Amino acid sequence: MSNDPIENAVTVAETNEEAIARLAQLQPLDYETVRESEAKKLGIKRVSVLDKEVEKARKQGEENSEVSIFPETNPWEEPIELAELLEDIRAQIKRFIICAPETANATTLWIAFTWVIDHVQVSPIANITAPEMQCGKSQLLSVISAMVKKPAIAANISPSVVFRVIEKYCPTLLIDEADSFMNGNEDLRGIINSGHTRQSAYVWRSVGDDHEPTQFSTWSAKALCGIGAQAATIMDRSIILELRRKLPHEKVERLRHADKQEFLNIKRKLARFALDSGEAIENSRPALPDALSDRAQDNWEPLLAIADIAGNHWPETARQSAMAIYAKGQDDDNQAPGIMLLHDIQDIFEGEKLRIKITSADLLEKLLHLEDRPWSEWNRGHAITSNKIARYLKPFGVSPKTIRTGSTTAKGYMKDDFEDAITRYIPVQSVTPSQPNETNTYSRIQTVTNIANVTNEFLPESPENSHCYGVTALIGVSGEAEEF
Repeated sequence: MSNDPIENAVTVAETNEEAIARLAQLQPLDYETVRESEAKKLGIKRVSVLDKEVEKARKQGEENSEVSIFPETNPWEEPIELAELLEDIRAQIKRFIICAPETANATTLWIAFTWVIDHVQVSPIANITAPEMQCGKSQLLSVISAMVKKPAIAANISPSVVFRVIEKYCPTLLIDEADSFMNGNEDLRGIINSGHTRQSAYVWRSVGDDHEPTQFSTWSAKALCGIGAQAATIMDRSIILELRRKLPHEKVERLRHADKQEFLNIKRKLARFALDSGEAIENSRPALPDALSDRAQDNWEPLLAIADIAGNHWPETARQSAMAIYAKGQDDDNQAPGIMLLHDIQDIFEGEKLRIKITSADLLEKLLHLEDRPWSEWNRGHAITSNKIARYLKPFGVSPKTIRTGSTTAKGYMKDDFEDAITRYIPVQSVTPSQPNETNTYSRIQTVTNIANVTNEFLPESPENSHCYGVTALIGVSGEAEEF
């Protein structure tokens, strides 16, 4: 027999079924060369009929290959206790990762979320970040991949592959080294962002020689891993899982030495959880802490729904973790420039209670002298300008005007000009947890307490040099202590 697949296609005698299976393995150009002769040999009058059968065989082959890429997870034989399962997941995370308790809690709930994504309306991005290398980012991504549904890990990925792999497999997409190729990639960022809500999780592309308009889904669970902050639109759709380099005395186990059966058992129990609780998740309307912004509430809603169903300490722990992570994000420089400006301008006016106006020059000088803020090196090492400040503030309805200071006039801003923007875009910080009411749901109680200055039994203070790692918290109703 010849090694030429085209020659074999016209010389080997076989059944119709065997012929179609063989033709489905050919490259498109090879098939195009032999399709007419093959149809004639098989007694098929219309070549289009053969084309359809070959296409069906190709799709069947793709489905079979998907099974090998994403092996089916058989659900656990018996109903599971979700609170116990979440504890098991968190314990696995803590075996291999040094992280703050709120990071471990959020990661645990996000892993469970990937199994019920078909029952929710928002898909928050798990955004693993750290200030430098060797902080365990890729390690955490690997731990996550061992327990999520249909993990697909990539260290680099193009925009066209993202929506095609989601459309074909609907995996949990785990993107490592995101900082090395996502910054500045507007197309990729737009596709990732589009999958945040089920309603908008689509992109359109022209396909084939006829440029047929085709809709592709972008609805899937996604995790990103990289150094520093991603673009503001990505961060806004994310639950931030921040890591720090471990201290010399902090020890973790090697993931490569882990018992794979333990992870498989967890996945089987998560599959059973999805089977038993999917409808409850879909119908859940968890109480959302008022301390969170609207977008943060959206991000945390599916995770809080899981925590509420789990019960035990998880409803409270999840909400405290959500507020801790959110408050920490508000202190970082990963906000949009306009929001950062509003924060700093608010602080400037509050620092001088009697001030009711400020010139553009004076505002610029004060911004440039703020410590731990980016304004002095805003543009590739160069300071921000008054014109740039005005551009950032304009979308908030704030523009410089001529103001009088003593006997002179200059361009500047009135304090009252910022009132509406600050009220709308800078939420009041709160850590007062949602309190259980008579129906065992959680009411929304808002305070002006700063979360950074409050501790509770679920997220207690840690020693100064521990970076909040390895702290002990009281959980449940027994009052027994457990290391988070």
